[in-house]
Amino acid sequence: MSEIDRIADELRRAHQAEPWHGPSARQVLTGVTAATAAARPIRGAHNIWELVLHLIAWRGEAARRVEGGDPAEPAEGDWPPVTETTDAAWTRTLSRLDESHERLVAALRRMREGGLDEPVGRPPDRALGTGDSYYVMLHGVAQHDAYHLGQVSLLKRAAGGG
Repeated sequence: MSEIDRIADELRRAHQAEPWHGPSARQVLTGVTAATAAARPIRGAHNIWELVLHLIAWRGEAARRVEGGDPAEPAEGDWPPVTETTDAAWTRTLSRLDESHERLVAALRRMREGGLDEPVGRPPDRALGTGDSYYVMLHGVAQHDAYHLGQVSLLKRAAGGG
C-alpha cells in the first residue's frame, strides 16, 4: 500500500468508518438535527453548525492546495457564518461535508507520491499552515477533524442531542 493510499484510508476512517480515536464525523453527526446544530448550549462557544462549516472550509482549502493552489485562508473564511437554520439547510451542510471529504481524497489520489514531502507554501506560517509538507498537512486535516468533532460530541450532549 502506498503512503497516499494510507493517508486516504486515514481520511476515510475519520470521515465515515472506524477511526482509531473514536467515532467518525458521520457517526458523531448522526441524529443531530438542524435545531441541535444551531443551538448554543455553551455561551461564547461555537455551535455544531459553525464547527461543521469550519471543517468544510478547511478541507476545501487543503484540497485546493493539493490541487496546486497557493495557500490562503478558505475563500468562505476561517469560520463561515451560518446563514439559514432550516432542516433543508442542515441537510445541505451535511452533504457539503461529504463532498469536502470526497474532493480532498480525490485530489490526494491524483498527487504523485513524491509530492507528499514537498512544502506547502513559504514562508512558514503556523496560522496559515504553510511551511510544513503536504504529508503533515494531510494528516493535520484528520487531526483537525478529530479535535473539532470532539467539541461537536460535547455540544451534542450539552444540547440534549445524545
